[in-house]
Amino acid sequence: MANLKPAAACADEHLMATTELPSGAKPLRDASTLASMLQENLGTVIRGKSDAVRLATVAVMSGGHVLLEDVPGVGKTLLAKAIARSIHGTFRRIQGTPDLLPADLTGVSVLDQSDGTWRFRPGPLFANVVLVDEINRATPRTQSALLEAMEEGQVSADGVTRRLPDPFIVVATQNPHEHAGTFPLVEGQRDRFAIALEIGRPGRHAEREILTGAGGASALELLQPVADADDLRRAGLAVRQVHVSAPILDYLLDIVDATRAHEGVALGASPRASLSALRTAQAHAVALGRQFVTPDDVKAIAPAALAHRLILNSGPDLTRGRAVVEAILRRLPPPRG
Repeated sequence: MANLKPAAACADEHLMATTELPSGAKPLRDASTLASMLQENLGTVIRGKSDAVRLATVAVMSGGHVLLEDVPGVGKTLLAKAIARSIHGTFRRIQGTPDLLPADLTGVSVLDQSDGTWRFRPGPLFANVVLVDEINRATPRTQSALLEAMEEGQVSADGVTRRLPDPFIVVATQNPHEHAGTFPLVEGQRDRFAIALEIGRPGRHAEREILTGAGGASALELLQPVADADDLRRAGLAVRQVHVSAPILDYLLDIVDATRAHEGVALGASPRASLSALRTAQAHAVALGRQFVTPDDVKAIAPAALAHRLILNSGPDLTRGRAVVEAILRRLPPPRG
């Protein structure tokens, strides 16, 4: 189906190549159905936030990680739990604190006194969906324990590399308005999140639904899985088969290049960002039932896929970064035809 060319010469060629679906795998329309069902499932819990739900669905379908930057009490934890339940996956929660150690995430070997052998006790990273609550309250040293896990799907502990479950999705939260006792995410950490979004407070009607049990925690208790790990892996392969034409690819690269040259941006989007944005654009097309990416797919995901990766002259700022990307989208004409 797809005929995908490398997005940038400096990107790894094996990452940019398409992946063939295995024999007997479900067709792309099943991936679109899965995306629709997943979006509907998440929407029953997170009421009145269709844009945030759609972007979270796109991240899950593309196999990416999600950074939720918002105030407390708007459903960040509920969203992570809803994702885990929807894909019938295991869920673990990590509370970011200054005394959290890397071994608290990856796991540690303990001595079994019954036979005198050392046995590895897996940490909370060994789950399908891992919520890292208030990630910016953990020290940079502890945050770095997530880098290998998020990029490679594995952890190294006690000199041994161990694979994490597949799928493996990190949903991290942070409060942008509270800075006391926090440690800003390092550039490499931010770059490993496929999307960053704000859920925001619900409107009056949606909040009424939550109060009457039609959403929120009450709806979460009734949530049923719409997929399993195998379904999600097949959907991920189908996403990579979505056709991306050369003009669309150039349009995406123009946007990324513009972030690097934009006034006020100290560090623009990386080649990893280009690849991640490409995958999320493909997943967005799948979510809308298409087998090809359009300029609208790129424009729909660009702010959420790129804004958090930009380092402005004043430092990282999701709101200002989003304004930069939106200004670029208004300035650059999309391909026609």
